[in-house]
Amino acid sequence: MILKKLKKLAFVAVCMLTANNAMGQDLLANQAPIDRKMRAVDSVMMQQLIKNEVWESPAAELYEDWSNEYAHMPSTLPDTFRINLRDFCMPTPSRVVTSNFGARWGRQHKGLDIKVYIGDTIRAAFSGKVRIVRYEARGYGKYVVIRHHNGLETIYGHMSKQLVRENQEVRAGDPIGLGGNTGRSTGSHLHFETRLCGVALNPALMFDFKNQDVVADSWTFRRSTYNKESSQATRLRGAGGVYRGGDGLYADASSSNSKSSKKQSAQNRYHKVQKGETLYSIARKHRTSVNAICKLNRISQKVTLKTGQILKY
Repeated sequence: MILKKLKKLAFVAVCMLTANNAMGQDLLANQAPIDRKMRAVDSVMMQQLIKNEVWESPAAELYEDWSNEYAHMPSTLPDTFRINLRDFCMPTPSRVVTSNFGARWGRQHKGLDIKVYIGDTIRAAFSGKVRIVRYEARGYGKYVVIRHHNGLETIYGHMSKQLVRENQEVRAGDPIGLGGNTGRSTGSHLHFETRLCGVALNPALMFDFKNQDVVADSWTFRRSTYNKESSQATRLRGAGGVYRGGDGLYADASSSNSKSSKKQSAQNRYHKVQKGETLYSIARKHRTSVNAICKLNRISQKVTLKTGQILKY
């Protein structure tokens, strides 16, 4: 009798354990879709948080802080850094580079000068966040600084009007200003700089204004080869080492001797007047000014040009 009761109790216990295991499995099975949904929600939220953080402080891994005070303040520059050039927009459709990056007349010209006219639209080169919107009478004039997600900062100088505000998020191609002739400038143009960790890099290493394109999907900064690459970029995509206006500073980054650069810039060139040409058309053709031509040739702006006449410029 007792043995039968023990067997019955054992049978009941086994049934209860089996039922509990089944219920546990059912609970786990029911919980699995919920866990997958929560993981999906968490993933979306995490992606959004990362996106918000990136917009809040672009290229935070390179820069220690976000400041609206200084246009450029050099920080630790990595030995190598890959810069993503995809999803770009050329700052201007102008193909004319008037002044190169590099040493000129005892000082450094830290960007490219691109010929634009007053009122031409200037656009953000990449997506990012506007850090500086300011006016500098003896330098950039009206200018804008943007920090981009690829690590670069771009500077747009001498504009006639700024169309953005500090801390504003912009997309590649958004209008940020209008071409002008403000600040230390002798003619309407865009002064365009590319900086990494506050250090000016030759924009010709990344941008090909003549072909309205970037050089590749990415460009890698290497401290060990930078100077050689910069000189090569100027030869390939610069203004040919000939000063043609802009900031009034001679440009030839490939030259290692500033005295020879001065001598080259001082050499006159000559133009043979064709039928129908005027001082204005000649000046525009050679990207100089009527005043400069008149001064070199000791003539008046009201002079009547003769076909075949030789003018220095």
